[in-house]
Amino acid sequence: MYYVNRGQIERILRQIPDIADGLRMAASSWDGGTVWGMVQERCLHLAIEVVTDAGSCLIDGFIMRDAGSYEDIVTIIYEESVFRDQEMYDRLIELVSLRKPLVQEYYNWERGRLHPLTAVLPELLTRFASEIQDYLNRELEIARPVREAPPKPV
Repeated sequence: MYYVNRGQIERILRQIPDIADGLRMAASSWDGGTVWGMVQERCLHLAIEVVTDAGSCLIDGFIMRDAGSYEDIVTIIYEESVFRDQEMYDRLIELVSLRKPLVQEYYNWERGRLHPLTAVLPELLTRFASEIQDYLNRELEIARPVREAPPKPV
């Protein structure tokens, strides 16, 4: 039997609409200035955290192989068929590879440039959340033990 903290996964995934709104606003209002640059930067960072945190919860809960990196988290949940879309996989790998530049090398980040993922992530993250929900429904239904009807009184 698996211990999947579905509540935690759902709390993580509930952040996606706000992140998606921030990314949409940054893309549509882009002026190359500091404020929209910072909005984009924070939204990209939060998108990475959502993907890796949700992935880690799935890996732990379903006792999948251990991840050695952020890219590994995405690879494992892809290989375990949490989502099956190759394009989603490629984009999520691209996203999580931004963690080091955003978090550790932030002083080199080009805030005046609109990152190509900013425009595509809102829809991608929404699909990612849906794929996770579908996976949970599928796997937890399979893992649920079949209960026999209680014996009839004689």
